Amino acid sequence: MTLTPSHLIEYLFCPRFTYFEYVLQIPQHEEKDYKVMRGRHLHDEKLEQNKDYLRRRLGVINKYLDQYLTNDHIRGRIDEVLELADGTMAPLDYKFAEYKDRIYETYRTQLYCYAWLIEENFDRKVTRGYLVYTRSRNKVMEVPIGETELGEIRAAAESIYRIIDQNFYPKATKYKARCVTCTYRNVCIR
Repeated sequence: MTLTPSHLIEYLFCPRFTYFEYVLQIPQHEEKDYKVMRGRHLHDEKLEQNKDYLRRRLGVINKYLDQYLTNDHIRGRIDEVLELADGTMAPLDYKFAEYKDRIYETYRTQLYCYAWLIEENFDRKVTRGYLVYTRSRNKVMEVPIGETELGEIRAAAESIYRIIDQNFYPKATKYKARCVTCTYRNVCIR
């Protein structure tokens, strides 16, 4: 089994999410969520519209669209893998969202996962990623990516495998406000 960025995002939200969904096999039924479905549709539209568009002001010299990449731990589909003039590469991800003066941790985590995949599949360094906020007139935001962030993502992946392989019941998140919106709040022992 390989993980997706969603697995890592859920684990970082609360480690017990992994336990309930992948050890106890209790589904969360995300398919019905409007924003998820709208985002998937928008993703397909943007890929079609931007086939030949190079973001020159970002230093893009080439790009690879809709890349499905894997390594021994994770897998993911990256909207655009950018080849940059400085010899590095970068993930670019479209978000069906407005930019509200901050970049959510979930978006950062997704880019960190993609950076890991790009580095292993293209054998090129990734030092940044980009988010395109489609509901803010396609505003582009740069996210720095360093060894610290990549190390944290690798460690999270290892922890997820430990929970699944050893049927390990982890501690809940220390941020109790997250419990209010959690899919598993009714089955979780606080």
